[in-house]
Amino acid sequence: MRKLGSFGMETDSLARPFREIWDAFFAAQVLVIRGQRLSPSEFLKFARQFGHPEPHVIDQFHHAEHAEILILSNRTKDGEPIGLADAGTYFHTDYSYLEVPARATLLYSIEVPKKGGDTLFADQYSAYDDLPAAMKRRIDALVALHHYGNRDDLDASSRTVASVLTEEQETKMTWVRHPLVRLHPITGRKALYAVSGSSFSIEGMPEDEAVQLLDELKRHATQQKYQVRLKYGLGDVVIWDNASLLHSATLTDPDDPRTLWRITVKEEGRTP
Repeated sequence: MRKLGSFGMETDSLARPFREIWDAFFAAQVLVIRGQRLSPSEFLKFARQFGHPEPHVIDQFHHAEHAEILILSNRTKDGEPIGLADAGTYFHTDYSYLEVPARATLLYSIEVPKKGGDTLFADQYSAYDDLPAAMKRRIDALVALHHYGNRDDLDASSRTVASVLTEEQETKMTWVRHPLVRLHPITGRKALYAVSGSSFSIEGMPEDEAVQLLDELKRHATQQKYQVRLKYGLGDVVIWDNASLLHSATLTDPDDPRTLWRITVKEEGRTP
């Protein structure tokens, strides 16, 4: 295996004992398996080893054979989009708006654009570790309130808004509580959790003060020194740890084709 940067690892083979893949993943936070050729069923079978796949609330872009697979694509068919075109182009944590959040997200690269389409990752272990002791004392016991959406962009016409839900899909979303600082369920390390994206307020704190604190933590947590940029190749399988990372997609030219399959597994489920 080879290092991606300050964190993250890459390899060219899935032909390893799963325990080895599991351990490498949680040590690296991002694991990339380059140049694979997988059917939808094979991709889903691999993902299920990490936990229970949770279909995305945006069900119109589920894979026709497997609802657990969400299609991310800027392609259209008969004038209609075949997938989410600009999913998550702001720092966020997947499924932080659910009571049981995401353990891992897996992307399988089907079609790579000529330019762009990278994913940015920000290490929330290091972001927490580097906070002043006084800030750690201030936030360690705080609880944030989360909802589907992007705190920084609520304009439904924006390319960086959270993917817009239908009225029916909106009814499935509720407010949930998560610690601002979470103990990682596998490693036991402390990390800032979803300080950008779905966190809208903090329990027991006036709204303006809460947003000010969340924005301060977001600015700190997304500094360049905490980031790794991932460039995709055709057939790459990318797995990232939602409990210790923020991530952001990058915008691409709508006329430059890009397609990926995505599976997100929740924290409940098996461990090897």
